[in-house]
Amino acid sequence: MSMLKLQGALLRGTESLRLGLRSYSLTRMKEEARKKILWEQVELMEVLEARVKQLLADHGSEVLMDPVPASGARRAEVLPPTPLPKAPGQNSPAPTLGQSSAARPSRWMEKLRREKLAKPECLRELPTGVLSAPLPQKQRDTPLEKGPAHKRTKHGPAKVSLAAPAREADLESLAATPEPGRTPKASENKPAERKPEPAGKAKGQAIQTEAGGPASPKPLAPAESEKVDRNIQLSLLAYLDTCLHLQQPDRAHRCLAYYHRAATRRAWLDIRMYNLVLHGHAKKGAIREVGTVFQMIEEARLKPNLDSYAAQAMEHGYSLEELFQGGSCQKDEEEMMLRAIRAVQPGFQRPQALVRTENCTVPLLRDFYAKDSQVSYPKLDFTARDLRERFRNQLAMELGNTVTVESVEKKPVTERTLQARKLLAALRTRWRVSLLKNFQESKRQMEMQNPRQLSLYPFLCLMPAEEYVDILMQMLSMLPPPGQSLVILARDLGNKIHSRYLTQKKICSREGEKMWTLYKRYIQLLAKDTKPDHLLPRQYWEALAAKEGCDFSQATKGHTWPISLLVQLGVHLLELLVQTLKVESNLLMPTAESKLIPAVYHVYSFRGSWQVGFIRLHPIVNRLFAEAAETNLAFDAAVIPMLCPPVPWVSPHFGAYVVSPTKLMRFLDGTNQHQRALEDSPRADLFSAFDALNQLGNCPWKINRPILELAIAVFNAKGSEKLGVPPPPSEAPEPPKRPPKDQEPPTKAELKREIAQCRKKAAEMYSMRMDMLYKLSIARHVAGQVFWFPHNMDFRGRTYPCPPHFNHLGSDLTRAILLFAEGKPLGPHGLDWLKIHLVNLTGQKKRSSLAERLAYANEILGDILDSANQPLTGRKWWMEMDEPWQTLACSMEIAKAMRSPNPEAYVSHFPVHQLTSVDLRQCREFSDVDPGRLLQRAATLRRPRAGRGRGRLRQPFAVRRPQDVYSVVAQQVEVFRQQDAKNGLPIAQALEGFISRKVVKQTVMTVVYGVTRYGGRLQIEKRLKEIDDFPQKYVWEASHYLVQQVFNSLREMFSGTREIQAWLTECAMLISKSGRVVEWVTPLGLPVIQPYYRSKSLTVKSSMQNVNLKLSYDVNQKPNTLKQKNAFPPNFIHSLDSTHMMLTALHCHQQGLTFVSVHDCYWTHARTVDVMNQICRDQFVRLHQQPILEDLSCFMLQKYCPRDWTDTGNDRPTAPQKLMKLLSNIPSKGDFDLEKVKESTYFFS
Repeated sequence: MSMLKLQGALLRGTESLRLGLRSYSLTRMKEEARKKILWEQVELMEVLEARVKQLLADHGSEVLMDPVPASGARRAEVLPPTPLPKAPGQNSPAPTLGQSSAARPSRWMEKLRREKLAKPECLRELPTGVLSAPLPQKQRDTPLEKGPAHKRTKHGPAKVSLAAPAREADLESLAATPEPGRTPKASENKPAERKPEPAGKAKGQAIQTEAGGPASPKPLAPAESEKVDRNIQLSLLAYLDTCLHLQQPDRAHRCLAYYHRAATRRAWLDIRMYNLVLHGHAKKGAIREVGTVFQMIEEARLKPNLDSYAAQAMEHGYSLEELFQGGSCQKDEEEMMLRAIRAVQPGFQRPQALVRTENCTVPLLRDFYAKDSQVSYPKLDFTARDLRERFRNQLAMELGNTVTVESVEKKPVTERTLQARKLLAALRTRWRVSLLKNFQESKRQMEMQNPRQLSLYPFLCLMPAEEYVDILMQMLSMLPPPGQSLVILARDLGNKIHSRYLTQKKICSREGEKMWTLYKRYIQLLAKDTKPDHLLPRQYWEALAAKEGCDFSQATKGHTWPISLLVQLGVHLLELLVQTLKVESNLLMPTAESKLIPAVYHVYSFRGSWQVGFIRLHPIVNRLFAEAAETNLAFDAAVIPMLCPPVPWVSPHFGAYVVSPTKLMRFLDGTNQHQRALEDSPRADLFSAFDALNQLGNCPWKINRPILELAIAVFNAKGSEKLGVPPPPSEAPEPPKRPPKDQEPPTKAELKREIAQCRKKAAEMYSMRMDMLYKLSIARHVAGQVFWFPHNMDFRGRTYPCPPHFNHLGSDLTRAILLFAEGKPLGPHGLDWLKIHLVNLTGQKKRSSLAERLAYANEILGDILDSANQPLTGRKWWMEMDEPWQTLACSMEIAKAMRSPNPEAYVSHFPVHQLTSVDLRQCREFSDVDPGRLLQRAATLRRPRAGRGRGRLRQPFAVRRPQDVYSVVAQQVEVFRQQDAKNGLPIAQALEGFISRKVVKQTVMTVVYGVTRYGGRLQIEKRLKEIDDFPQKYVWEASHYLVQQVFNSLREMFSGTREIQAWLTECAMLISKSGRVVEWVTPLGLPVIQPYYRSKSLTVKSSMQNVNLKLSYDVNQKPNTLKQKNAFPPNFIHSLDSTHMMLTALHCHQQGLTFVSVHDCYWTHARTVDVMNQICRDQFVRLHQQPILEDLSCFMLQKYCPRDWTDTGNDRPTAPQKLMKLLSNIPSKGDFDLEKVKESTYFFS
């Protein structure tokens, strides 16, 4: 229609056009005026409705309001397209109507706001009985209005304009009243429950119950409440926590108010965020702001907990004493709270710290924790003064953040090298100044941004600017020549900043002073010049902490930074690095033209079909670093072994290092479900894990200097692949050059493939070379002194040393370098165990008896002594063994013992390894045992009956030599092959003489991990290709045939074990299909959660590059069914392995043994091998005498099957019915007597 008017105006002339436009403008103004009047009517109705609800809540009226239509118009049709006006004091710009003047705030809204603020004063004037008396049902239940509808995206929360707050949310928050009679929870780490808004109800309409009255708001269902984006929640927690640490409560308050104002954003808030801001205002003494936050908590319908303000806590049924016992306040916060309480109650006394009196309730350890079985804790070979000095050195090292270690790599120092070092030092000085200037400028720009919304500004103020620059310069020195992925570098930078922030929080909370006081007294338990005590380290520390009135387990709680925040912070710093660092183009060629070029580049590289961002140094800078050949390496303090005994684990938040942050349970960045599970577990159930980790961490170590010096010599002599010492990058294969003219040039695809292989090989060699450089350099750094490895564990309970580079879980060379700091005489059988251990390390005589191994060691005694005396110039027998460096170290120890006047009195520091390998394999009665630990454990759970199975012996343990099940499977496959060959099968005939133990080993080992026939065929195909004599044209057909025969053999030989594996797999499949992950509890009470979810893409945007993160641990995603079901059997067995190890470690302590483990490989002195063997057997039997599968079934039935489930009468069973039936039908057990395991000769191999 408007186009017709425009055409007529053009025909009549310009004057008519102006008249037409004027007429159109008047029509629009009238329409907007009509909408304005209609909007004011709707607003008035909302205010009246809110007023009625407020009167109902204040005076308990039983009158119900009928819904009144708003002028017969739909709400969506009368909303103006601009932001709505807000009441005064809400920090939002006044909206405009077109280009007219701004509308004034409604006086009705102002009156309602004043009455809302005056309501608490009225309530305080009422008698106590009025507040505590329960209201009638109709008075308690308040009609809940439907909030504004927001569209949600496919993969995440709705895209809401954060600059335009919603009017409905403000009206609802003003009209909302807390529900009386709520019972608060004390846990701070669980999101508070919210009140959902029912769908399908118009605004102002009451929700009717079946009885005709209004229904009370109900909390969200678990599946619905989990839809809140936890990544945003963690980012908000981190932002608020950082602001308060920087003494900026106003910035935190503005951010909280911004997200609280709109209903959609308020869904991301929980009580933890309000409590953080409350603590910040309380520290400043801002009472008015504290009241404002409490009003916000009331409007959000959240339940205050122990961390909320004291007065509010008392109103909700908490006592003042509970605030000092169950909250998470730091020491200075508790002192401020105590002063505030005494201002009201002058006679109030702070309750004394409770002495931990919980007892371990695990049946397996009742006798261990019994008072009559307690023994004196073993002393270290150090005085109290020595240990105090060592603690001072460790604390200084951790406070310094970085440790400079001299490199073991030797390069010739020439005049050019000195010149390059001087030039590099000048460049670093210039780069540091430029980085510092640009970093401070970027902070100033961020500070000027909107303080209400999340930004990186607080995270860039956690430390002095010089420390950020030091971190960047350290990263620059460690950057490899090929470059590094942007995501990896950004995540590492974010983690470093987070770690230093947590360390700084501990220091600011005066935890360092308390730690020093407590550790001085804790030394009394370990020092040799003090009185003995029967308490364990955890018990001793808790008793000391109770006397001092402190609880470190609460003070060190921190908020997890999500992976998106870590990457975003790291990308920002990397972008600053790329933009700042410049270098002269003629730096190495002074005669060339000089111009400034970037020293660091951001480039893209293809990895398959993916384009990956890389950070690389300019070739000029790379060459300068190479020519400088610097001799120092910089490491974080937590990478170096500890110089004093670790702080004992007493809670999931406290233990290991002095101030450096450490996780009790290892998990991926950004995940916290494991930490929540540990916090929710009964504290007594974790005692066994704490004590086992403390026992492993308290073992002192020292360096085997002769082996270290030999390893450094080989390392500097261009390495040796045969000995596991990688060569330098200069030995990497060069890319193919142009072929001679008489040869046919390769195709473009072949040339590209060869170049890619050369680059891959060079990158691998560089990575392995640097890894070995770090190990050897750290070893030489701590050589000559005693050190310790603090331990933690993964989600299955398997233990690991905290220092990542150098520890006893490393390679053959790393293990050979380590010795026990405490020595013990060999005794009558110690030398024999050293010889047997040496034969085990050679990889020979695997199926021989112990007596035969000892006899073989005596036969080769000449080679052993020659290797010990002339390792690099003699016959070099040790270099041909499976574990050459450990073989050499053991040979040197045997030589020293034999040279001593009395070998039995020789004090040995050498650790003897024993791999747990149940001797049930030697008994065909129990042939359901896999050589791997997994089928072995499953077979023990099944306990097969005697006399069953293929070719079983009737008498148990009749064979007194270890049996190799890999060879047994290979023999069974050979029987099948011979039968098929007789029947004329060509491929069976072609395989004659080629079926060996090596061909089938990998497939047999990985079958319990869920390897498929396809995967097994690839494994066997790889082994067949390694056989030179085998016809390569038959590889595919032969691998396809052999994988079928291997699976047939396993099915026949391990029928019972496969039954348990199938039961576990099917349980996990049904559980994950129901939308939940698989969880269980180990026999020691440790909670286990499988963190396998469907991948979720998350994009972190920056001006340099948008980083796409694939998160596979987001709890809001559905479980990954394939990973859940395939990983459950091995993870469950690994959790039993860790349980057995912890039991063995604790009972070895009770017997006074030195004990260390590498998963299922146990270490001790040669003198105490027999005692450790007996303890291991006893604890294995005790563990498997427990109803493990029955307890697992009961736990899963209680967790995953609804209690109120009833039979629906349908013929087709539902998913819950299938799961309940499956969990109830536990695989049957045999009648095998587990006590016979104690008679096993080869329980260790």
